[in-house]
Amino acid sequence: MLRHALIALSQSRVMQQLTVDFPPARRMARRFVAGETREDALQVIQKLNHEGVLVTLDYLGEHVTDKQLARASVDEYLAVLEEIGYQGLNSGVSLKLSAMGVHIDEAFCFDNVREIVTLAQKYGRFVRIDMEESALVDSTLNIYRRLRQEFDNVGVVLQAYLHRTRRDLEALIHEGIADIRLVKGAYDESPDIAWQRREKIQQELIDLCITMLQPEARDKGARLALGSHDDVVYNQVIDFAQKESIDPTSWEIQFLYGIRRDELRRLVHAGHRMRVYVPYGESWYPYFMRRLAERPANLLFFLRAATGK
Repeated sequence: MLRHALIALSQSRVMQQLTVDFPPARRMARRFVAGETREDALQVIQKLNHEGVLVTLDYLGEHVTDKQLARASVDEYLAVLEEIGYQGLNSGVSLKLSAMGVHIDEAFCFDNVREIVTLAQKYGRFVRIDMEESALVDSTLNIYRRLRQEFDNVGVVLQAYLHRTRRDLEALIHEGIADIRLVKGAYDESPDIAWQRREKIQQELIDLCITMLQPEARDKGARLALGSHDDVVYNQVIDFAQKESIDPTSWEIQFLYGIRRDELRRLVHAGHRMRVYVPYGESWYPYFMRRLAERPANLLFFLRAATGK
């Protein structure tokens, strides 16, 4: 119930204004968000790279219905890619299609993303298309498939809790374009289309990862990025990869910025390829609320900060 309530609040403009103007919330958000400016984000990338961690950078924003706002997001991605390339930082970018204008017009959105992918290719950087709520899965995969006809520096995200994901994954593997970050899923979806039990979602995520690490999938170019802080999940995938003598640098584990920092360092030192998803920007409220919804410990941490205890 609490998770559903927090996800619902992530879409409330009134709650957003109250939270953004609340100093403890802004301080708490900095645990999960690099900052509000490009300079903040670049400093975090530098620090993580120094620690042997790769980065994917996300300029926060979603559900844009104004072309000028969508173009502003595109321009920010172009600017930050120029900086990443100029400074030689080991980072790609992640983006949401709802920030690129998919709710305005799919063709407009495609052109925006294509422009970003083109510049990323120039600098040898990778672009990951995030997956959002279930209503956008088809549009997201359509745009991804079109981009892969021209580019190989672009991947997509699939969410293990959706019933359809196994079919989507198998199709992308068959097409030879399965460069995928697999995650549990962070949106509030109906039981008709999404698994609800934590144990079931864990097992789905493990099984999907193992599917991507099978010889037949890797022979077709499948590349796995496991986005999870759940050691039940990534330890089983690590065990499978080790038993099959799969090079640990041929796939990667991805954490969100600010979460399980000690475990991140341990995994890096153990020789695993680790990447951190680093968000930044002024539109941090929806992202922040989803992080609170994911783990009660995050909400408790926030309440303590808010009350000064």
